[in-house]
Amino acid sequence: MENSWQIVRRYSDFDLLNNSLQISALSLPLPPKKLIGNMEREFIAERQKGLQSYLDVITTNHILSNCELVKKFLDPNNYSVNYTEIALQHVSMFFRSEPKWEVVEPLKDIGWRIRKKYFLMKIKNQPKERLMLNWADLGPDKFLSDKELQCAVKLLSACSHPYIYKVTFATANESSALVIRPFNEKGTLKDLIYKAKPKEPFLKKYCNPKKIQGLELQQIKTFGRQILEVLKFLHEKGFPYGHLHSANVMLDGDTCKLLDLENALLGLPSFYRSYFSQFRKINTLESIDVHCFGHLLYEMTYGRPPDSIPVDSFPPAPSLSVVSVLESILSCDAMKNGMPTASRLLQMPLFSDVLLTNSEKPQFKIPTKLREALKIAKECIEKRLTEEQKLIHQHRRLTRAQSHHGSEEEKKRRKILARKKSKRSTFESGEEHSAKYSNSNNSGSGASSPLTSPSSPTPPSTAEHASF
Repeated sequence: MENSWQIVRRYSDFDLLNNSLQISALSLPLPPKKLIGNMEREFIAERQKGLQSYLDVITTNHILSNCELVKKFLDPNNYSVNYTEIALQHVSMFFRSEPKWEVVEPLKDIGWRIRKKYFLMKIKNQPKERLMLNWADLGPDKFLSDKELQCAVKLLSACSHPYIYKVTFATANESSALVIRPFNEKGTLKDLIYKAKPKEPFLKKYCNPKKIQGLELQQIKTFGRQILEVLKFLHEKGFPYGHLHSANVMLDGDTCKLLDLENALLGLPSFYRSYFSQFRKINTLESIDVHCFGHLLYEMTYGRPPDSIPVDSFPPAPSLSVVSVLESILSCDAMKNGMPTASRLLQMPLFSDVLLTNSEKPQFKIPTKLREALKIAKECIEKRLTEEQKLIHQHRRLTRAQSHHGSEEEKKRRKILARKKSKRSTFESGEEHSAKYSNSNNSGSGASSPLTSPSSPTPPSTAEHASF
């Protein structure tokens, strides 16, 4: 849902924020400093306008609007907790019970989540092998009981699938979870697209790539097919995901492997939630996965994310078959009619002729009791999304109505109506008086009825309230 804040900040606070965001390499429109005459009324009004434009640019950039620096600036009361310290406390406690592991270094800001922290690890008796530990707080969609969550998270290390990245160790408690995986020097699919180094901060890697270039058609076909196969597998297993994006796909040679299967179990919000929460037809975790696949396919094809959703027209692609798939997921019609299934996409010409060479047999046994708990949790996640979508829809209708009511065209229309009403009232009153006067003459009475004044027309509303 659209949020509005009243920001009470000095120019120097904006300047500090802007300096912190320089790592993104984006050109942000912060109004320049002015040393003399900076208290004049006209200048202050102009600067306020400039700062509002600056905030508009930041909050409409998907990566910047999700970063900790911006969230703390806009809403310091809700983002005052130091999650790095909390993560370190939990990781230290873990090492006390598991002394064979050792931290090499914290991997600062490599991800986009505020409540998720990363550490480079090693095993004491295998010092050359590198692993990555990630710690995450629980999110608003955590609907499993603590016991069910521990059981589900531990199950991840037993999962074996050619397109799921291996989990070395996983554990959870009543407040957070900790997962260890092998560290991959080459990085993710997003790193390949943006030609980025995995250990660098998220803002630096992905906000403004030096060269925008999509992947080759064969890579798009193969990677797309592999990702759809694993989505289909998870959907058939009844295992909730909902967290597909290119930084959650590890590249192992020419094979894509899905990351962060724990996210849905922990109830964390999806990277693309602000997109699919706008469309009421995307209301199941399966349809969320397909919608997110559309974003990923667009990124693989064009080397950058779409400017907005839905996409009205697609730029030239390496093949028309790519555009056909994108249209079935990201077009206006797709948003109105709903998402295709992963199985349906696999039958489309772009993916149907891809030969998969991996012969590893998938293994992911979910106990019956846990499967039932996951089904209920999935329904709760979907219900919360549907309620949010309903609120957004109502808010949009109200905003449209207010915008229409305050438009110049509507104000003119109301003025014309008011004038007509005024004239009609005056005319009707005159007729009434004339009739009464005529009646009194006819009756021969000397008493005349008092004159009645026409009712005053309702003046058109001229006061408009601007909210910032």
